[in-house]
Amino acid sequence: MRNGYVYVAVTVGGASVLALEILGTRILGPFYGVSLFLWSALITITLAALSLGYAIGGRWADKGPTHVRLSILLLAAGVLVLLIPLLRRPVLMVAEPLSLRFAVLLAATILFFPSLMFLGMVSPYAVRLKASRIEVVGQTAGNLYAISTIASVVSALLTGFFLIPTVGVFRLTLCIGLLLIGTAIIGLTARRRTVLQLFLALVTIGAILAAGTLMPAPSNSPESGVLSVRHSPYSEVRVVDVRELRYLLIDGSAQSIVDIETGQSRCEYVNVLDIAKKFFDAPGRLLVVGLGGGSVVKHYARDGWRIDAIEIDPVVTTAAYDYFGLEPDEAVVYHMDGRAYYTSCQERYDLIILDAFGSSSIPFQLVSAEAFALTKSLLRENGLLAVNIQCAGWHDRIVRSFGATIERSFSQVLALPIAEPPNTPGNLILLASDRSLDLPENREPPVPIDRKTTAYDRFHAWENRFRPDTQHALVITDDLNPVDVWSETLNVASRRELHDYFGNKGLDW
Repeated sequence: MRNGYVYVAVTVGGASVLALEILGTRILGPFYGVSLFLWSALITITLAALSLGYAIGGRWADKGPTHVRLSILLLAAGVLVLLIPLLRRPVLMVAEPLSLRFAVLLAATILFFPSLMFLGMVSPYAVRLKASRIEVVGQTAGNLYAISTIASVVSALLTGFFLIPTVGVFRLTLCIGLLLIGTAIIGLTARRRTVLQLFLALVTIGAILAAGTLMPAPSNSPESGVLSVRHSPYSEVRVVDVRELRYLLIDGSAQSIVDIETGQSRCEYVNVLDIAKKFFDAPGRLLVVGLGGGSVVKHYARDGWRIDAIEIDPVVTTAAYDYFGLEPDEAVVYHMDGRAYYTSCQERYDLIILDAFGSSSIPFQLVSAEAFALTKSLLRENGLLAVNIQCAGWHDRIVRSFGATIERSFSQVLALPIAEPPNTPGNLILLASDRSLDLPENREPPVPIDRKTTAYDRFHAWENRFRPDTQHALVITDDLNPVDVWSETLNVASRRELHDYFGNKGLDW
């Protein structure tokens, strides 16, 4: 039992490391967005914690290895893992004033470094316990590290593919903590080899896992405005009501906002995208990349357009149907990555709307010169591309660089600004085509009577249209794509605004 326990400890420890690293994206993602910075921070913290754990664990093992001490390492790691859900919000509040990079790094360090460090101590300590002779140290170390790594591989697959979408983030975190504690209890109590003790140990682990599975997890709370919280393989998807508005939040970033009573979109860019219709004599074929709550689809479907929509996350599509009034006959929805659809699609479209960007992340694979060349290949002659982006101002480097990149495939690029004044962060629409982007006078958005109307959104954008200054702007390619870094300032500003807004309404993240 004692010899076998070492293998159990190494297996559980190795599995917990990768599970915690992946869970970190879901614990911090709704607050910071699942960006390049978040993944970099989590990988950095994981490797740093394991390195320190290896060093300390090896030295501690040389002072006299015992199974009790090995069990104490797992016990400490388990207790620290159980504290993660409790410490999450206070830590996020402490890190809030910092820039995105430092905030993510600080939060990841406080929440995950301690438990990962103790887990890093397990393997070298186990090697010292199992290596009975100097001649077999290499073989023993190799076997134990192989077992730990295989457990990590299996754990990563199970966590990302199955456990997070089915069990939930916080419940799974509790299960990991309790599993570590249960394994530690086995080591602390297994002093003799008896079948009864083995049976009791297995029962203990089973009971702990069952208790963790039955523990309440963050979920729907209609009385507080939270209509739905679901975890998919891609993101956390929330539907939240605040007064008269309904929000679709994907990893904490607002993707759709509608009036609860009328179902009308409160996102100005949706109204501005209607301008693209004016370039066509009759409704045609439309491809929307990025479904969100379905507001863009609904705007075009009511005018008779035949629509295909690409949405990588089926949970987002379900939210659009269940909470945002999207009807199945308004669009054919394909659940796949936009670029994968480009390479397999046989259809040709009059208009393509790229609406897959949020403040927290820009799908880099959709904004390179290579991606826009693929996009153009799906357009009919005189077809039109419309791209909704978020930027720090009308002449932000994202606008200029996107313009320069799109110009590699299209001869005409036009910017329709939305935010006011020009240095205000917000949305902006880029139109691109090989046809003229001048509208006949009778199709231009008319002067609105009231500034508080959807007509004003269209008039303002068209009245202030401009051709982006692409001189000296970087052309984004698959090889060189810094959009994650460029969007950091906007990410910080928009998320602080959302955190303040929802925090003042009594809603938690």
